[in-house]
Amino acid sequence: MLDHVGISVSDYARSKRFYTAALAPLGIALIMEPVPEQADSGAGACGFGTDRKPFFWIGAEATVGHSHVAFAVPDRATVDAFHKAAIAAGARDNGAPGLRAHYHPNYYGAFVLDPDGHNIEAVCHAPV
Repeated sequence: MLDHVGISVSDYARSKRFYTAALAPLGIALIMEPVPEQADSGAGACGFGTDRKPFFWIGAEATVGHSHVAFAVPDRATVDAFHKAAIAAGARDNGAPGLRAHYHPNYYGAFVLDPDGHNIEAVCHAPV
């Protein structure tokens, strides 16, 4: 079981704006933003989550690797809303909302590339 995940970003302010907009349809909001001196990198960092618990972190880093993060959502409409919000916030499409039956018959997901090229997904596993 995961408690939290963090990814590196090249432009902290841009990525903070992007994730604030893209994650809003999922009910995920900016929860915590420690001062740079408190962050592991010594630069900007913030945590997004729900119920006062951050579980998705971004942090300014000198080098950025590419990651894949999938957010589980309760229904297909939320997958669609995530994709629309992420594209509006500046993401590049990496897989429009739809069934991915090669994973399993109810796998409904959408993929976008964030401003640094991280592959961000919203997925619903529930049947229609």
